[in-house]
Amino acid sequence: MSRIDAKFAQLRADNKKAFVAYVMAGDPDYDTGLEIVKGLPDAGVDIIELGMPFTDPMADGATIQLAGQRALEAGQNLEKTLQYARELRKDDDTTPIVMMGYYNPIYSRGVDAFLADAKEAGIDGLIIVDLPPEEDDELCIPAQKVGINFIRLATPTTDDKRLPKVLQNTSGFVYYVSVTGITGAAEAQADDVAPEVARIKSQTDLPVIVGFGIRTPDAAEAIAKIADGAVVGSAIVEKIGAGESVADVLAFVRSLADGTHRG
Repeated sequence: MSRIDAKFAQLRADNKKAFVAYVMAGDPDYDTGLEIVKGLPDAGVDIIELGMPFTDPMADGATIQLAGQRALEAGQNLEKTLQYARELRKDDDTTPIVMMGYYNPIYSRGVDAFLADAKEAGIDGLIIVDLPPEEDDELCIPAQKVGINFIRLATPTTDDKRLPKVLQNTSGFVYYVSVTGITGAAEAQADDVAPEVARIKSQTDLPVIVGFGIRTPDAAEAIAKIADGAVVGSAIVEKIGAGESVADVLAFVRSLADGTHRG
């Protein structure tokens, strides 16, 4: 059983929904970013999404783009992002870590080398936003073979004809993007999201987690009531970008986690 599967089993036993927090690795710098990541589990985070900074993040809004720029300017790279996982694993062998980003840095490193390093570092899953199901042989299938979940995005435009293809080789959980467009652009509405989550769940036994457009504890609670959990990224990254202290960032994360766990 993967760490992701074990986490969802534990949450079900506790009658709780999953809170997933996204942060950009290396933002605003290596040491501060690592301190935040290491503080996430104690702040109530069930799954950590670790952003891989990239020069051309086409699916991301300004907040995440700026975070990636800050990280790259501070010297963050793929190796240092893997090092975050190694550092967390020294004290925490249960919190799942999912790397999220784009294929180019992985392709540049070499798929086999990356997967070996990711497995050794304690990475549990990958969300690669620019690799469609038609490219599963590139990374998805090799990742599954070494025991790393490949998590797929479903969106409001993923119709009933497309959905089975999206779900075909997905594992860990399904990430439902609640709004059309880039990250941080609009607010998720539980009433709109509920039928979409139900539609996806009718096609898979995997948990369905909802992200994009969730910015407050109340919004996280509302989404958690109709899905298996909530993802918050831009709202957290905004606070990091504004120069808030690690303690204040983690206090905000705790409020989001509490909201989700009430769902």
